[in-house]
Amino acid sequence: MTDRYTSGDYLEQNQSWHAEDSAWKAAQIARMIETHRLAPASVAELGCGAGEILIELSRLDALKNARIEGYDISPQAIALCQAHGVERAKFYCEDLLRDAHTETFDLMLVIDVFEHVPDYLGFLEKCRPKADYKIYHIPLGIHVSSVLRNAFLQSRYTVGHLHYFSAESALAALRDTGHEIVDYFYTDVALGVFRQHPSLKRAAANIPRWLFSKISVPLTARILGGYSLLALTK
Repeated sequence: MTDRYTSGDYLEQNQSWHAEDSAWKAAQIARMIETHRLAPASVAELGCGAGEILIELSRLDALKNARIEGYDISPQAIALCQAHGVERAKFYCEDLLRDAHTETFDLMLVIDVFEHVPDYLGFLEKCRPKADYKIYHIPLGIHVSSVLRNAFLQSRYTVGHLHYFSAESALAALRDTGHEIVDYFYTDVALGVFRQHPSLKRAAANIPRWLFSKISVPLTARILGGYSLLALTK
């Protein structure tokens, strides 16, 4: 399954490598960093894609003195990163979890990644010792609406999701692989995408989501979807 990320097939289907969502994702990560007053001396992003999340985060005061590195197995993704010519962040076409890579970090970001990995539990076990703190962003693909619409196959073949999570199963996966959950919150992906790409269809879908969220965000995520989970772990 990793061939699609190294052969260029993934870039062909997703030519921006989702860079248009990077500023919004970086804002969610910044919120978690600032809430817990993290000031890491070293930050790595595993599966950094086009690198724009790290570029956005490099402007944070909390990371102004941090060593910032991005890793991805895709040469096409790393080429997109290096095209930015940003000195604050360094990018490497390497597997950060391989046995020979013994370096560890104060903070590691794993943003919308492990749902793509065939052995996601083995992947998470390898992630745990790589940094003192880890921040995971996990799409919540299991909800009543997605089951009724059979939405899973589309995301499997377009964006490469092999696994689908609810908030509860995502947190269980982290705990089962030895992670200590420090904090987590829901992120409103549907609203973030709408602001980046407004359309009448997205506006109509967001109205019931917005109304339900005033009662309960977890219940809205479970029924209508449109949310991801951002988790800070040790």
